[in-house]
Amino acid sequence: MNPLESLNEFLGNAEGWLWTWAGMPVVVVLGLYFTIRSKGVQFRMIPAMFGAITQKAQREEIKEGGRRTERTKSLSAFQAFSISAAARVGTGNVSGVAGAIFLGGPGAVLWMWVMCLLTSAASFIESTLAQLWKTRAADTYKGGPAFYIARGLGSRKFGLFFAVLFIFCFAFAFTSLQANTIVDAVTGAVAVYTDPEGLPWLPIVLGVLLAVLTGVIVFGGMRRVATVAQNMVPIMAVIYLLLGIIIVGMNLGELPRVVSQIVTEAFTPQAAIGGGIGAAIVNGVQRGMLSNEAGMGSVPNVAATASVSHPVKQGLVQTLGVYFDTILICSITAFIVLVAFPDVSTGGEGLVMVQQSLTGNLGGWAAILLAVIMFLLAFTSVLGNFSYGEANMHFITAKRGWHIAFGAAVTALVLIGSVIAVDLAWTIAGVSMVFIALVNLVVIAILAPTAFKLLRHYNAQRAQGLDPIFLASDLPEIKNIEVWVGEDVCDYQEQRELDAAR
Repeated sequence: MNPLESLNEFLGNAEGWLWTWAGMPVVVVLGLYFTIRSKGVQFRMIPAMFGAITQKAQREEIKEGGRRTERTKSLSAFQAFSISAAARVGTGNVSGVAGAIFLGGPGAVLWMWVMCLLTSAASFIESTLAQLWKTRAADTYKGGPAFYIARGLGSRKFGLFFAVLFIFCFAFAFTSLQANTIVDAVTGAVAVYTDPEGLPWLPIVLGVLLAVLTGVIVFGGMRRVATVAQNMVPIMAVIYLLLGIIIVGMNLGELPRVVSQIVTEAFTPQAAIGGGIGAAIVNGVQRGMLSNEAGMGSVPNVAATASVSHPVKQGLVQTLGVYFDTILICSITAFIVLVAFPDVSTGGEGLVMVQQSLTGNLGGWAAILLAVIMFLLAFTSVLGNFSYGEANMHFITAKRGWHIAFGAAVTALVLIGSVIAVDLAWTIAGVSMVFIALVNLVVIAILAPTAFKLLRHYNAQRAQGLDPIFLASDLPEIKNIEVWVGEDVCDYQEQRELDAAR
């Protein structure tokens, strides 16, 4: 075994140990704390989540080419939801979930659902905090863990350290790894019809194509990223949902058996171990990240970009995103696999079982369809991860030159990730993610009382029949707030006055 292989094995073991003995206990304990203190916000406010996602962004008058026109001040609640969903819903929702079932049995699915319900409260806390301590930028608001570390805890140096680590892990490592996954998926589809070894140029061509697509979008700024995400994510979800419904419909007689397996096998030692590890997967096969990223510090970077009338609204929207990821997308994968494999030990790891289920039910052409789905999953994750990194770049510096260099680096890494072996990069990114998650969870636990105060402020207005609006002056005891003054919510106030007049 060469030194690189030894390092990869060591870091892989360290990642598994950290998640099992440090990450998962912290997630469970704090998930219970957030749920109890918020009085089950993730359960009792589901109707408000659907209401919050429809809120439109404020508009401003700008001068372009000698003419005055209107544009949105920042992203809408749905655009922010779409970008975060683009990053959340990655290849781990297919290959990772199938891998968890292979390792832990059908009962692993129930543990994923439990983790989703528990950790969604953490998603509410971090996204609400990101909205509270966001800052203004040229095209959108910016915010995230680095910002609430600096303003909530009063430590810019710690925020800088977190931002640098975050950019390395998400914007660079995971972006290149998603590109590698796209190439693997396309190569797997080609293998159904011909030997891909006879096409040595295929990874290079795919890499160049992906890099060009990425560059066109990311150099267009966050508004272009948001536009692509808000169009691609619903399409991606509908295609995958329809695929799952078709597979289940063709095997309707198997559905009672599948549900029974999920419930009854959830409490065997094998399922408990496999489920606990399997639920902690996103953007790849068993790479040690929670599938819905709740509490991981990633989604707040996008949550902060939305123009909403109250910070709690985006907290609710991103909580809904957790359900979208796990209850919908991950469950579809689980049913696709389990209707085809009553005994999962006879299948293959990860993506193999999904491929076999699709081709067995629909024919060889389904491998092409799966490649398209994996492309959508991975490419939207590239865009989502770019948006995460871009927010942290803004925390480090607002100089345009550095942001251009950052976009160029992301584009180059898409090309590099398409053509090289990346096992060690996966492992390094996974270990980094463990550290990022633990730091963020501890930080939001410290700052959680502020989020609970905002939630009470929000509910007090709802109890009066009002559409909640927050101004910094409402809670003057909260310090270091840059936005949430009149100009940030003026449109919403005007609308409230018009509604009252009617």
